[in-house]
Amino acid sequence: MASLSAALNLSTPRPSHSPSPPVLKYPSVHNSSYSPSRRLTLFHLGTALPQAQLFDVKASQLLKAEENTSKAAAALEEGAMEWVKNDNRRMLHVVYCVGDLDKTIKFYTECLGMKLLRKRDIPEERFSNAFLGYGPEDSHFGVELAYNYGVDKYDIGNGFGHFGVAVDDVARTVDLVKVKGGKVIREPAPVADGTTIMATIQDRDGYKFELLERGPTPEPLCQVMLRVGDIERSINFYEKAFGMKLLRKWDNPKYKYTNAILGYGPEDRNVVLKLTYNYGVTEYDKGNGYVQIALGTDDVYRSADAIKLFGGKITREPGPLPDPDGETVASY
Repeated sequence: MASLSAALNLSTPRPSHSPSPPVLKYPSVHNSSYSPSRRLTLFHLGTALPQAQLFDVKASQLLKAEENTSKAAAALEEGAMEWVKNDNRRMLHVVYCVGDLDKTIKFYTECLGMKLLRKRDIPEERFSNAFLGYGPEDSHFGVELAYNYGVDKYDIGNGFGHFGVAVDDVARTVDLVKVKGGKVIREPAPVADGTTIMATIQDRDGYKFELLERGPTPEPLCQVMLRVGDIERSINFYEKAFGMKLLRKWDNPKYKYTNAILGYGPEDRNVVLKLTYNYGVTEYDKGNGYVQIALGTDDVYRSADAIKLFGGKITREPGPLPDPDGETVASY
C-alpha cells in the first residue's frame, strides 16, 4: 500500500465552481455552457442555408455535444467514485509541528500512554521527527511529530480542533496530566447523553486532546477533529474523493453547531474524522502547526487524480521517493 502522506493535505476543501481538470489516469473533460447568445453567434455566421434551417441544425449539434459532454463527465465521476470505493484505504497518521520534540515525546508517553515507535534526525535539512502511537504503524493510527531546528513555537490557528484519545479512566489521566505540567481545559464530566465521561487537556504546544472514557479498544487514538465552513460540501468531498463513509451526523441548534463523523470503519474500532460546522462561520485560520493526515492507498496516482476531479487541491504531486543511495523504493 502506498502512502499519500507527502501528496495530500487532508483538510477542508476550498469552494470551487468546477472541479480541476482531471489528469493522468482519467481523461480531461471540459464542460461548456450553452446559451441563446452562443446560438445566435453561430446563426449569423452561416449564409448558405435558410436562417431557420441553419438555426435548427446548429442548435441540434450544440445540444448533442452538450449531452455527450455531460454523459462523459458523469461516466468519469462514476468511474472515479467506484475506484475510490474499492481502494484499500486506511488513515495512517497525523502530522503536526512541535517546539520541543523530546519534551513532547515525554509528555505523550508518560501522560497519554503512547509508545515511541521511531525517531530520526536529518541535520542537513535541520529537521527531526518522531512517530508515536498505541501499536505498530502497519495496523494502528499514530502521530508524527515534526521539529524544525530553531523553531520553538507555532500558530495552531482555529481550523484544527482536537485529537480524541480513548482511556479507561479519564479522572486518573487528568490527574497525571496536572502532575506532569499539562493544562486541563475541561475537567472530567459526563457528556450530554450521560453515558460517557470526557475531559479536555492541552499539551505544551497548545494542541488539545479530548479524553473519552471507554473500555479496551484496538484504536485508542480514535479521532481527529477539524472545523469546516460548509458541512454538506465537506461531507460530499470526503465521501467522493477519499472514499470515507458518513457514520453519523447531528445538529445542536442550542449551541449553534453541526457535527459529522466519517471514517473507514465502525467508530468504536477505527480512527474517525470529526467535522464541526459552527453556524455562520465559513472560514478559519489554518495556522502553521497542524499539517495533514496521511492516508494509505493502493495507487497514489489514481487517488490524486480522483481528488482533483472532485475539487480538491494537491499540495505536492505524487512522485518517486529515492532511498539514501538514490534508488527508488516507493511512490508518494
